Amino acid sequence: MCWETHLPVLYHEVISGLQPRAGGLYVDGTIGPGGHSIGLLEAANPDGQLLALDLDPDALELAGTRLSRFGDRVTMIHSSYTEMVYLVRDLGWGQVDGILLDLGLSSYQLSRSQRGFSFMREGPLDMRFDPMNPVTADQIVNSFPVQELADLLRGLGEEHRGRRIAEEIASSRPISTTSQLAGIVTRAVGGRRGRTHPATRTFQALRIAVNDELEALGAVLPRAIDLLAPGGRLAVISFHSLEDRLVKKTFRRESKNCLCPIEQPTCTCDHKASIREITRRAVVPSDTEVRRNRRSRTAKLRIAEKV
Repeated sequence: MCWETHLPVLYHEVISGLQPRAGGLYVDGTIGPGGHSIGLLEAANPDGQLLALDLDPDALELAGTRLSRFGDRVTMIHSSYTEMVYLVRDLGWGQVDGILLDLGLSSYQLSRSQRGFSFMREGPLDMRFDPMNPVTADQIVNSFPVQELADLLRGLGEEHRGRRIAEEIASSRPISTTSQLAGIVTRAVGGRRGRTHPATRTFQALRIAVNDELEALGAVLPRAIDLLAPGGRLAVISFHSLEDRLVKKTFRRESKNCLCPIEQPTCTCDHKASIREITRRAVVPSDTEVRRNRRSRTAKLRIAEKV
């Protein structure tokens, strides 16, 4: 794939939604190949600045090459987005004008078979964003008890056939490659039905577990909201219902002035709204974008503004 011409998911919607401007300070917590970051920096010409983070050093290397023309307007750090508050403080920025979290996998990561993310490519059972992470998919697949593995598949992959898959995995150990695991899942539940590969939810659950993705998202949302300057915006792109549900719940809660039960006559919680929802309903890709990039079909974008 030519990354110089490849547009990331919901590119135009993200750039217009974050409203970058000259002199603004922005954070891309999941830079990936850097497509959204390029758009933010171009829109924030001539002096807008960007802090770009990613757990994947390969993605940072690629993005660094692509963003080199912006010089010292970009600071790139190998780090989790959960650390953005401290990293922004280290830069002396105070509050920021926009934050982007593009969750899930990039096409770049899927294309690298040695990373083990794709069931369509032969590779090791790795699935780590950060190669320093001590947990791999191999360890989960080959060591978890059946019930624990079944619970993981149901809870993180929303796979209702989790028990059947877990039993098939346990009886097939040791398992060492992505294609071997995909074949075992297919054997457990049958072949493809519709457009979704039978191993999709299993691979999703394992990747989320390996990288603690839901825990990280739950931790970063309130921190990101606190980090925004008044009028600053937070944009989150999610790719499955668990992520989107968490973002939606957080945005709804933090946009309310009271969290007391509706039947309670007076407010005793003293909660004050910190944001307003710019996108009351999630923004989804157009039919044209889905035809151009099939992976975008599950993307949902939500944007909130600091009050």
